[in-house]
Parts: sequence; structure tokens; C-alpha cells
Amino acid sequence: MLRFYIAFYVAKLTRLLLNICRRNGTQVPGKVALVICPDFLKYIAKPEKIIAITGTNGKTTVSNLLDDSLEKAGMKVINNRLGGNILSGICVSFLMGTGFTNKSKADIAVIEMDERSSLKVLPNMKPTYLLCTNLFRDSIRRNAHPEFIFDIINKAIPEDTKLILNADDLISSQLGTEKNEKTYFSIDKLSTDLTESINIINDVRICPKCSSKLKYNYVRYHHIGNAYCPNCNFKSPDSDYRITKVDYENKLIEVEANGNKSSYKMLSDSIFNLYNMIAVITALDKLGIEKDKVKEIIDNEQIAETRYKKEEINGIKIIKHLAKGQNPIACSCVFDYIKKESGKKEIVLLIYDYFDAKETSESIIWLYDCDFEFLNDDSIDKIVIGGPRCEDFYLRLLIAGVPKEKLVYFNDTNEIVDGLSLEKGKDVYVLYDVYTDKVANDVCNKIKDKIVNS
Repeated sequence: MLRFYIAFYVAKLTRLLLNICRRNGTQVPGKVALVICPDFLKYIAKPEKIIAITGTNGKTTVSNLLDDSLEKAGMKVINNRLGGNILSGICVSFLMGTGFTNKSKADIAVIEMDERSSLKVLPNMKPTYLLCTNLFRDSIRRNAHPEFIFDIINKAIPEDTKLILNADDLISSQLGTEKNEKTYFSIDKLSTDLTESINIINDVRICPKCSSKLKYNYVRYHHIGNAYCPNCNFKSPDSDYRITKVDYENKLIEVEANGNKSSYKMLSDSIFNLYNMIAVITALDKLGIEKDKVKEIIDNEQIAETRYKKEEINGIKIIKHLAKGQNPIACSCVFDYIKKESGKKEIVLLIYDYFDAKETSESIIWLYDCDFEFLNDDSIDKIVIGGPRCEDFYLRLLIAGVPKEKLVYFNDTNEIVDGLSLEKGKDVYVLYDVYTDKVANDVCNKIKDKIVNS
């Protein structure tokens, strides 16, 4: 324990010095602490309840919504919005939530966790709940395959951690053992669902028990849906919390749990965010927040503008929408969402991942796992591609069948606005990567300036 307390006070001092110097370095105190005491996370004081959130897509949105909701419910919450979602950042978050006697000042911790950090984080943090949004293909260079990530998480889950899982995800829904208490959430069959996946990728085509071809009662996208094996007892688990009705016209969803139904304001009509909503509603109920309070909180929440933002200037809607690079499923869902939106559209693609190129070289394999074919639609009049990978995206869109006359690309993102018609009545979608947010903001500002001055 002596080593821990040395690490504890050195980390506290490091954070104080960084604040005095007005330096960010949000993970530096955690890195310092782990050098001195590799088991720092095990010994740092923690609140009575901890909920960890992981998964390929949605974990940041779910974490932020949960954090906001619990604070509105009157709880003191530790979160890692600033500290980062790997071991060192998580250590900093708990450090910030403790006093100088190593006692937690919070009622609960909401911790977003990178999937690959599970082996180092989960055994030492021992969360009360672990919520997994989904598991998909992500950066191939870093994450390989979803089954590889599944094994990493599954090996690290403590036996007494309760799991909150997506029943519609045939990979992540299998997490845990018989010793883990499990709660499942799902969305009932929608009118837009199919019986066969139309995506390029479906990573769960055969039964994991007997290798027979799975049958789908309905498939939503990729391997998300409800399936069963015709030759053994494998099937999607029954859900405890379900969205039973989606009213797009009135922007409402109906949720059934424990035989009771409740209506909630829809935060977003994208399928990703419907899953994020039911995940948050499930978690809040399991954490003991009263149902009336959950409804009040959810009805007054909103998706962070860093993920989705809509503005209207002189009759032209500008929609800034995150579409994570290296993540074919996230981009495919965004493309499908835009295709299904009403009206004429112009699209700006800024989903090159220059951050990846800093370490080695940026992988473009994911472009051929991603359904760019959804952008070959009559409602989309123009696609403007920006950034150093613009010609790779141009080629992929041609392969997807998008007519050449609809495409234009600029290596210099400052020129993007010149490729847009910006005609009244046409919505402009600016799709950006996590690491191109600043570029997307600059492009949106140039678009607004041109609309105002034209």
C-alpha cells in the first residue's frame, strides 16, 4: 500500500501542476501513477456503484446520456469524459473523484471503457454493471475481428458484475457466464426490417454451436436482429426491456418492461440512437431511478452536438453527422439513414482518418466492407469528397455505382464549398470522422457564409 499512496499523492500533485500551468495532459497523472503503482486502479477509492460502458458503437453517447441523467436525478457522478477511456484516463477520473484521504466523493461512477482495455480495467475496477452496446468490425489494424474483441472482454468480466446487453446483437449478447446476472434490451420488429441481410458484411451467418446456417426472424442491419438455429437450441435471448413501437411522425417511442409500458420523446430517429435510448432507459431503471423520473429525464435530454447537429440557413438545412472512419458498420448505418431521409440532398464526405496515418499508414480496407452503395440513390444529387484520401473514396463510390457526374473531390478541404450547389430545398449533410471534427466545423462555417452572402 505504501507504493499506492506514493503514486496517489504524486498523481494529485502532477494534476495540480498541470492545472497551474494551464496544460491539458488529462491522462498524464494516470500514467505517472501507473508507473509507480501498476495496480493503482485496484486501490483507488471508488463509489459504491460503478457502471462501465463499452462496445464498438454508441458507448460515448450512452455514457454521456447516463452521466447527465444521473446528475439530473440528484447523484454525484464520477465520469471520464475528460480523462479518456483507457486505463490511464480511467485512473485520472477516479483520482479526481477522491479527496486527499483516498475517500470517494461520489455516489456512482459512469465509466466509458475502450474494449481492448477490458483486461486491465475490469478485474481492478470490478463494476457493479457492465453495459455493452454492440460488437462490430472496427479498425482492422487495431481490433482485428469482433470475435477477437469479444474474447478480450469476456475473459475480463468479474463473476459478480451484472451485465446489460443488447439482445439484438448476436455477438455481444453472448457475453458473460451463468454466474453473471444478465438484463437484455432490444427493439421489436420494425416495418423496415428484412429476413436476409443486404449489407456487405454479416459476421454471424452460422450458428456458433453447431455451424448450421442461422435463420432470421428479422434482420435490421448486418448481424443485428432476431435469429435462431433450425438445428439446435441457439437463438437470440429474450429481452427484458423492449422498444415496442416507434412513432416517427410524433417522435415518440414506446417501451415495455416488466409488463408496463411507457412513452418517451425520441432523441433521434436514427436506429443507432434508438438503441442508445433503450440502453440508457434500461440502465437507469436497473440503477434504481424511479420510472417517472426516468421519463422526465429522458424527455429533456438531447444527443450531444459533437455527434449530430442540425441548422437551417435561408431554407437550406445543414446536418453535421459523425460517421466514424475505419468503422464500416457505423458509416453504413449513416449512409442508409441519409438515403431514407426525405427530400433532395448533397453530401460532404470528410471521413478520412489522418490520425491513423500518424502511427503507420492509414488502412483503406474498411472502404470495401462499407456499404457505399446506399449513396447510389436518386435523392442524392451531389457527393463532395474532401481530404488526402479523396481519390480512394472517389474510386469506391464509382465501384458502388454512383454516377461520375455526381462526384467531385478536393484534396484541399478549403475548396469543398465550391463543389456544392447550395440550392434552396436541398439538405446538406457533412459527414466527418472523430478526428476531422475541426475540419467539419470549418466546412460548415464556409457553407453558412456562402448561403448568407449569395
